[in-house]
Amino acid sequence: MRSTVPERDAALAWDVARPSRSSRVAGLSMAGFRARATGPIDLRAIPHPAVTLVLESGNGPLVVDNATGRQQRGSLVARLAFGGVRVRGEKIECVQVRLSPVVARAVLGVSPAELDHAVVALDDLWGREVSRIRERLGQARSWQERFAVTDALLVRRREAGPSVDPEVAWIWTRIVGSRGRARIDELALEIGWSRKRLWSRFRSQIGLSPKRAARLVRFDHAAHRLAAGEGAARVAAEEGYTDQSHLHRDILAFSGVTPGTVAGEPWLAVDGTAWAGS
Repeated sequence: MRSTVPERDAALAWDVARPSRSSRVAGLSMAGFRARATGPIDLRAIPHPAVTLVLESGNGPLVVDNATGRQQRGSLVARLAFGGVRVRGEKIECVQVRLSPVVARAVLGVSPAELDHAVVALDDLWGREVSRIRERLGQARSWQERFAVTDALLVRRREAGPSVDPEVAWIWTRIVGSRGRARIDELALEIGWSRKRLWSRFRSQIGLSPKRAARLVRFDHAAHRLAAGEGAARVAAEEGYTDQSHLHRDILAFSGVTPGTVAGEPWLAVDGTAWAGS
C-alpha cells in the first residue's frame, strides 16, 4: 500500500497518507493529513458515523469553528453528528482518527455522550499527555512512524478503558451493517430489551439515540453517493428515503447544506483516498 498520495485535484486541500497496516484496535482507522502549500485552508467538515480524534503534529495551528461561534485550536475530539463545523489554518499536519463509538468511550476516557460541545479540545480530556503526544508525533521521521506512535497510544488507552454493553455494541453493528435501515424496535426485541431501556443505554454510551444513529449512517452513505456523482432521486430511492424531499431534509439537517452542495464538498472528495477499505 502506498504511504502517500500525490495531488490529483486542485479542489482537494490535503496531501494524504495511510497506514501500511490496520490498527490493533478494532473499530479504529486513521489517516495523515498535510495541508498543501497553496494557501490557507477553509473547509466545511461533513459528519461521519464515527467519533473524530485529531492529533496535531505540524506547525499549525489547526483552527475549528462551529455554528455557535465556539472555536478550538490544536488537537481535538469531534462527537458524532457534529454540525456546522469549519476547519481552517495553514501548514497543518495531523493524524486523524475515526473511532467507532463502541470503542470511543474506552479510548477517550469518557462516553461520547459526555462531550458537551460538537468539538472539544483534547487537552480538556487528557491534560498534559496531549503535549507529549504532539512532541512525539512532531519528532517522528515518517507517516508510518506517526501511525505507530498513535496506534500504541490508542491500544494502551483502549485496554485500560471501560467497554460498552455487548448489547449496545451489537445494536450499533446491526445499524451500520444495514446502512442505517434496521428497524430499531425489532432490534430491541431481539436482545430482549424494552424500547425505553435501549434508548437510555444506547444514548448514554454512544452519544445518540438509536434512531438518530441510524439516520447518521444512512446520511453518510447517501452523501458519498451524491459526491460520487449519482442523482438525488436514485440515491433517495435506493437508500430508503421516502422521497427526494426526505433526502433533502436529512442532508440539510446533518451537513447544513443541500444535496447539490454536499455533492461537491472537498471534505467528501478525499474520503476515497484517506479511508478506502476502512
